[in-house]
Amino acid sequence: MSKQNRAYSIENGIIIINRELTKLDLFVKDFLDVLKRHSNYLVVSGFVSISTGRTRGTEDVDILVQKPSKIDFALLLDDLFKNKFWCYQGDTIDEIWKYIENRDNIRFAKEGETFPNVEFISVDKSRPTKYFEFTHPQGIKIQDFEFKIPPIEFEILYKEIVLAGKKDVEDARHLRTFFSDIIKRERFKEYEPIIKKELK
Repeated sequence: MSKQNRAYSIENGIIIINRELTKLDLFVKDFLDVLKRHSNYLVVSGFVSISTGRTRGTEDVDILVQKPSKIDFALLLDDLFKNKFWCYQGDTIDEIWKYIENRDNIRFAKEGETFPNVEFISVDKSRPTKYFEFTHPQGIKIQDFEFKIPPIEFEILYKEIVLAGKKDVEDARHLRTFFSDIIKRERFKEYEPIIKKELK
């Protein structure tokens, strides 16, 4: 079944955004092309709103990744380095791994550049809110770039309840308007108590 409007369509459960790719899209696509070979992931926060047409700048793209083993992370790191990414936190597995162990976020950018960058956020069951969204992905596609985001209703509430800054509230307003014809009100009731756990 396909639903569609001028800005997007839905085909087989995947949201198809009707626009051209930007430089930021291509940066994220390049990173995910490497990451997908090693791990599951979820793109969250500002890039979700930007990908659906909200016009605003961003310096970082938040990506949730299931907390890896050291061996798996070493393989991912080597692949990223081979594909011309560098890590803000160091040049070797031993330098960077301590951040993953402590569940601290790390950042990657293209060699010779600082922005845009990816904020790499490790998640596991000890972070129940993030783990819930991580395990309930929504597919989205722009041209040939397909990736995973949280359920739209979850992303809206997370921005309104947890992040709650001016930019986040504006992002949420954009998503509410952009997806007004497919938002499911019952999902807000389902997701709200899960999201509020992050405030405790």
